[in-house]
Amino acid sequence: MVFYLIGLGLGSPEDVTVKGLQVIKSAAEVYLEAYTSILTCGKESLENFYGRSVVVADRDVVEQESDKLFQRARDEDVAFLVVGDPFGATTHSDLVLRAIEQNIPYKVIHNASIMNAVGCCGLQLYHFGETVSIVFWTDSWQPDSFCEKIDANRERGLHTLCLLDIKVKEQSIENLMKGRKVYEPPRYMTANEACTQLLSVIDSRDKEEKQSGFGKDTLCISLSRVGCDDQKIVAAPLKDMPDYELGPPLHSLIITGKLHPIEEEFLNQFKKQ
Repeated sequence: MVFYLIGLGLGSPEDVTVKGLQVIKSAAEVYLEAYTSILTCGKESLENFYGRSVVVADRDVVEQESDKLFQRARDEDVAFLVVGDPFGATTHSDLVLRAIEQNIPYKVIHNASIMNAVGCCGLQLYHFGETVSIVFWTDSWQPDSFCEKIDANRERGLHTLCLLDIKVKEQSIENLMKGRKVYEPPRYMTANEACTQLLSVIDSRDKEEKQSGFGKDTLCISLSRVGCDDQKIVAAPLKDMPDYELGPPLHSLIITGKLHPIEEEFLNQFKKQ
């Protein structure tokens, strides 16, 4: 039969498309991918809306035990639900390739994702350059190579969408080494934390006398819970962003490039006075 990848959109259970809902109601099994993004409404809300149970598929299931997902799809329709759009994460492209290898027919039902919903802040989508990811730093690991992509985008006058780290079902080094299935509490990077790390990069570059394509006065935009009723957008200089209340997760961050007059006018409603 068919392995369906179905986008859920960004906010509530009602954001699923009509086509997607029809497949969910008729499929033999429904899985919810639960680590590349998170639901703002909760699994129970989905189950109540769909009128059926949903099985959570974590990182181990998706990346290491995909055969379990495909086994039933050989005989019956299986729905694999993804927050946002199915191709918003490379993990799902890999899942499709594995389905092809096993001769499992697949279909994709698209939906809105942060990659296009980011236009809610007023920046024009075709003015965005390469998207980057910002991860949580540790005492011994503080990667900043993504900043080169921000530099390149800014040099061309383009905006940069920064996708912020999500830590779900992660193990500490101690538990990992001892083989204990004990997981750390979920963590979701805020735009405050991302901006703090970016400011640290600027300080390091200044000490090393390295040129930077963005500075402490560069206008940034924080987006919280895009697509939800409590969506919050804040526009402010990078240096001020760590101190603002930016709303609950999930967050995304934009480093602006050259602003069009219409973009500037639209952003005025989100600027801190």
